[in-house]
Amino acid sequence: MGRLSVIIPTLNAGAGLRRSLPPLAAFDGLEILRELIFADGGSDDDTLAIADAAGAEIVTAAKGRGLQLATGAAAARGDWLLFLHADTVLDARWRNVIEAFIEQPSNRKRAGYFRFALDDSTLAARVLEKIVAARCWLLGLPYGDQGLLIARDFYGELGGFPAVPLMEDVALVRRIGRRRMAPLAATATTSAARYRKDGYLLRPLRNLICLTLYFLGTPPRFLLKLYA
Repeated sequence: MGRLSVIIPTLNAGAGLRRSLPPLAAFDGLEILRELIFADGGSDDDTLAIADAAGAEIVTAAKGRGLQLATGAAAARGDWLLFLHADTVLDARWRNVIEAFIEQPSNRKRAGYFRFALDDSTLAARVLEKIVAARCWLLGLPYGDQGLLIARDFYGELGGFPAVPLMEDVALVRRIGRRRMAPLAATATTSAARYRKDGYLLRPLRNLICLTLYFLGTPPRFLLKLYA
């Protein structure tokens, strides 16, 4: 079983990391080694102090999630890469689920992703979770806040994450292909702050517009302002 590298892109992510790091630190019983890499885009809060306290390796890159993820992957030494967002919290099953996925030789040409959940008890949050599940089932199109587990060699064959400020997750998942995307039996719970701020109708609609424009060929740099 190969070594696992966990890669997290960060930019003033201290608040989210206080929630997401404790499950990652609970490696008791995990039979694979790991390294934790923060690919930082210029944080000026306590992100780097949190990384240092967690024993993480810190690599720096220009701001932009695609470039940060690519930089983190280039620094990783693991046979397997797990990409996570800083505000994503994995449930307790993630360790066993990852071990089982890695043990299967056929998965070296596949990629895994977690079930999507929001840290919000509202009905709107549950509806959005169902919509995301349907999107993943029908289109094989999980987003970055669901994590991505992939063999390092396969990641390299695909060309890795593109150095773009937006849609880097969609670009890589489309290269992987629907039939090679595998749902993992664990949940990744993400902060609902952006949905509370922008609304459970407006934010998903904005995301859908950005995705549609991207599929129509609009460069990600032109979509960034609309997304933000």
